[in-house]
Amino acid sequence: MQEYICPSVEDTEKLAQKFAAVAKPGDVLALFGTLGMGKSVFARAFIKSLTSAEEVPSPTFTLLQTYDAKDFEIYHYDLYRLKSAEEIFELNMEEAMSCGVCLIEWPEKMGSYLPRKCLKINITPCGTGRKITLESKDEQRLARFCAL
Repeated sequence: MQEYICPSVEDTEKLAQKFAAVAKPGDVLALFGTLGMGKSVFARAFIKSLTSAEEVPSPTFTLLQTYDAKDFEIYHYDLYRLKSAEEIFELNMEEAMSCGVCLIEWPEKMGSYLPRKCLKINITPCGTGRKITLESKDEQRLARFCAL
């Protein structure tokens, strides 16, 4: 487990950019946190650092936005509106997880379908900023993201 303290939105964005720099196809980043914690801030900064996208809308209503990065496709999911975990199969997540990089907001909606070896990014309040905690059952993946 690794913790980062981000006193400002800019600090959260810088951390997301560092994570983007070490992301590889097959990475699944599960963004946990309550409403307003900064999941979308993190995802936007991650995506913008790897693509030419000027705007990165939240996929709250579409559930998925995709972006072309140099070495892989980025799949940005927002599962807030899912009514059951089985709905993920309609989103072609298996293929996305195997060949691209997935950013998943509200991953708890996936239930037991959330990959065991994903990188769990928990965002919680810390003073006026945020604490970002990383966990993964994949020690190599965790080490790659913690080596920043």
